[in-house]
Amino acid sequence: MSKLVKDQQLVNDQWQLVEKDSTIDLDSIADSDFLLLPLGKWLSSADDFSQKKNIGVWLDSDEAPEPLAGFCKSIPLIAINFPVFSDGRGYSYARTLREHYHYEGELRAIGDILRDQMHFYQRCGFSSFAIRDDRDSSSAIEGLNDFSVSYQAAYDTPTPLFRRR
Repeated sequence: MSKLVKDQQLVNDQWQLVEKDSTIDLDSIADSDFLLLPLGKWLSSADDFSQKKNIGVWLDSDEAPEPLAGFCKSIPLIAINFPVFSDGRGYSYARTLREHYHYEGELRAIGDILRDQMHFYQRCGFSSFAIRDDRDSSSAIEGLNDFSVSYQAAYDTPTPLFRRR
């Protein structure tokens, strides 16, 4: 079970991640179940799930967010998996969801989430972070504030520093 960093603090995570290879009876999901379904399972019933506030979706690093473009107004939580820290595709997916598809819900980084990259996840639009149990969650929170000023434009600061002066 991972620890969840949201709003710069540790919070309880009510969402349960459903693995790709697990079998789940999609018809038996109760309103009290908060599930993060893999993209393929979510897409199989997208019209039903897109209006539910307790069903989110997670993308693996090899699954682009384009299939979610038409549903971004209604998905409560989208998680993006970073299977290894060196796989940066999730940063691009986050920016695509936020800037091109105007996703305003919770965007969560999951997988191999490192303190050194927390600031950069946040700059791309991530709003919560699932920290593995073998990582120091207090240190991860501190990583969100490693830098006081950013030169480049990003999701969190669309105007570059030279334009802010």
